[in-house]
Amino acid sequence: MTDSALKHIETDDELHACLPLMRELRPHLADAGDFVARIARMRAESYRLLAAVDADQVVALAGYRYQENLIYGRFMYVDDLVVDSTRRSGRWGARLLLALEGMARAAGCAKFVLDTGLSNALAQRFYFRQGLLTSAIRFSKLLDTPAA
Repeated sequence: MTDSALKHIETDDELHACLPLMRELRPHLADAGDFVARIARMRAESYRLLAAVDADQVVALAGYRYQENLIYGRFMYVDDLVVDSTRRSGRWGARLLLALEGMARAAGCAKFVLDTGLSNALAQRFYFRQGLLTSAIRFSKLLDTPAA
């Protein structure tokens, strides 16, 4: 991975540049202004976006945050993990997860947590290969209020 680096996405311009890749994971994110506004609100809840950059092109993204609850104690939650569909099998996702795990350990986290859809068998196999194990099933319910 020559000419590659991991860097946090900080500016609105950088976010705009990341939107096409994030849409591979979150296709409902159609409006760039809404995407930037959502990230701004999420940053207030400690959300950060880490990018894998190769030859000045963002090829993978990981959105994460530090949280604490009674189940896990202090933990890192990975909201988003996406690798450019043309760059998969290049270890970009593994590199991001390894970096995040190191950051979580350094921050004193007791656990590293992420969710994936039950139907996403490819992601599940990838996460198992990275040493993540299933430990719960998440239940959710759509509410009548519009999403912010």
